[in-house]
Amino acid sequence: MDQSVAIQETLAEGEYCPQAVQGVLCEGDSRQSRLLGLVRYRLEHGSQEHALFLYTHRRMAITGDDVSLDQIVPVSRDFTLEEVSPDGELYILGSDVTIQLDTAELSLVFQLPFGSQTRMFLHEVARACPGFDPTTRDPEFLWLSRYRCAEPELELPTPRGCNSAPGTWPGYATIGGGGSNFDGLRPNGKGLPVDQSSRGQDQPESLQPRQNKSKSEITGMVRSSTITVSDKAHILSMQKFGLRDTIVKSHLVQKEEDYTYIQNFRFFVGTYNVNGQSPKECLRPWLSDGVQAPDVYCVGFQELDLSKEAFFFHDTPKEEEWFKAVSEGLHPDAKYAKVKLIRLVGIMLLLYVKQEHAAYVSEVEAETVGTGIMGRMGNKGGVAIRFQFHNTSICVVNSHLAAHIEEYERRNQDYKDICSRMQFCQLDPSRPPLTISKHDVILWLGDLNYRIEELDVEKVKKLIEEKDFQTLYAYDQLKIQVAAKTVFEASQRGELTFPAYLQGEKCRAPAWCDRILWKGKNITQLSYQSHMALKTSDHKPVSSVFNIGVRVVNDELYRKTLEEIVRSLDKMENANIPSVSLSKREFCFQNVKYMQLKVESFTIHNGQVPCHFEFINKPDEESYCKQWLNANPSRGFLLPDSDVEIELELFVNKTTATKLNSGEDKIEDILVLHLDRGKDYFLSVSGNYLPSCFGSPIHTLCYMREPILDLPLETISELLAYLAAYCFETQLVTKSLI
Repeated sequence: MDQSVAIQETLAEGEYCPQAVQGVLCEGDSRQSRLLGLVRYRLEHGSQEHALFLYTHRRMAITGDDVSLDQIVPVSRDFTLEEVSPDGELYILGSDVTIQLDTAELSLVFQLPFGSQTRMFLHEVARACPGFDPTTRDPEFLWLSRYRCAEPELELPTPRGCNSAPGTWPGYATIGGGGSNFDGLRPNGKGLPVDQSSRGQDQPESLQPRQNKSKSEITGMVRSSTITVSDKAHILSMQKFGLRDTIVKSHLVQKEEDYTYIQNFRFFVGTYNVNGQSPKECLRPWLSDGVQAPDVYCVGFQELDLSKEAFFFHDTPKEEEWFKAVSEGLHPDAKYAKVKLIRLVGIMLLLYVKQEHAAYVSEVEAETVGTGIMGRMGNKGGVAIRFQFHNTSICVVNSHLAAHIEEYERRNQDYKDICSRMQFCQLDPSRPPLTISKHDVILWLGDLNYRIEELDVEKVKKLIEEKDFQTLYAYDQLKIQVAAKTVFEASQRGELTFPAYLQGEKCRAPAWCDRILWKGKNITQLSYQSHMALKTSDHKPVSSVFNIGVRVVNDELYRKTLEEIVRSLDKMENANIPSVSLSKREFCFQNVKYMQLKVESFTIHNGQVPCHFEFINKPDEESYCKQWLNANPSRGFLLPDSDVEIELELFVNKTTATKLNSGEDKIEDILVLHLDRGKDYFLSVSGNYLPSCFGSPIHTLCYMREPILDLPLETISELLAYLAAYCFETQLVTKSLI
């Protein structure tokens, strides 16, 4: 939900909040929710000033009554906003992004949810910083004086929630004061310019003036929150770029093989139904069962918490318990960064990468789909994390489908619901959301609950004892449904070389409920096994290790490819400036009558350069043509060597007939056809209008002794002037008599 609407209700006239994001203010060990809003104020001379407004709130902010102003941070030249890795914590990417807001006097630390909302917020803050333009004068922030808490002798308006001491800003001391000028965005994109303010010396430790840090120390902490070296072509999809950059991006995608190569990375994929239990044993036998440390961990849980509190409320202590157990159970030969954690009731998915790979992970998004009670609740369903790893898009799905042996059709429907309803936002909000199938690599894990059918419990147990898994596998519901193409079409499943195991009630037949499937190119499954040593749950954890070929960018080849594309476009543009030919440029409409549509058409033929065309306004005119004229279409896009037919529609109605009857207006106009990055073409429109009684004043018609059509325009004009003068004199006489 866009909470900037609630902030807007608290602002004064001339102040506008374009972006807001909900975060957590970190003060030592405490965590307090804050709503951060970027507020813009337009000055009289046309320039703008910005400030960050920090609000406390009691719930999701819907109206202005839900928020209270806590602090104001003017966006001046002397501060920065940086994404950092807190000391003593795992390297965090994704939803656990940590933002440090600094000035020379103060440091505030926030945790923001990673995603499109945060990216847009940080992007807008970066654009708002005056440091981008060294010629811009220093902001004065006089408009913020109204937010100063009023002293007794001052009668300034006090905003809602102003809780600082009298005569002080809410958490603010001076406006735009001092500090070194910001020297622009860092070349590596790892700093975002922002402003900050100061509190008094009695504030919590995290709000005290920051310790001076060397530049090398700060640089080591900073990471890019917007663009990484991976998928460099996606940079060109941002909204600020136009047609040319869209073409460049298209060519880069087509030539991807010229500047990328396939590199194998080891992925560990694990799933565990923990039956509502807390971790009671080390998870390394499951997570670290291999000599080589994986590059990426995808770890899923089901039935994390079976309590009604977990079902009706978001929080559960089991999330932190299992997160800690997984973090401690990762392979000891490598250090890992947590990329994302997503949970829906008891379904949780964790994504880790080796720290050296974290810089190549981008576009992280996570979504949930509930398919349980009423087809929507989260006791069953799926969670997913999608991300870009180098130049390869990957989607990891963890699902818990409907239970009971006879409910295989419900399981099929749960799968279809997850696929259809799981959608991820893209960097460019104008582009449609991504679905699971729109990824290069799909990893699907979880308690799928497909059973072994047509065999009784004893027969199943006997086959397990004999390790006759192939015979048993012939009765596997998942295998049967995939063969029938009802679920997991084109997905691959590893050979089951581990036994099905008992679950829940002991009278149930053992089954391979917990499964791992995959889809995509350059994927090799190295292992697929269950881990019988873990006793926490009636389920056993399952793991699979893959070698996945990921497209990696060769920087030198990428630069060469980009240069070739740009050079080719430059040559084409220089040699072929947009140019069109018109089949007709002069249009004459003869004997135009009231309420009678007349149409003249012409054809625009484009040359070899795609272009936009549009009829544009002439100087000091509000429209590109007069009211009685219309061009259809008035704008459009032309591909090379293509045509479009334009119709000029002339229609006189009661609004326009009066001036045409009197001769005040004529059927005369000039249209200007403009080509984007090209020249203008001028079209002449002329004609004659046949006056009629329609649109003429009734008192004028009464003085006419012959039809208006037979009268010269000069006579009609003289008659109108005479009647206007007569009416004016009559009014003067009437007023004098009164």
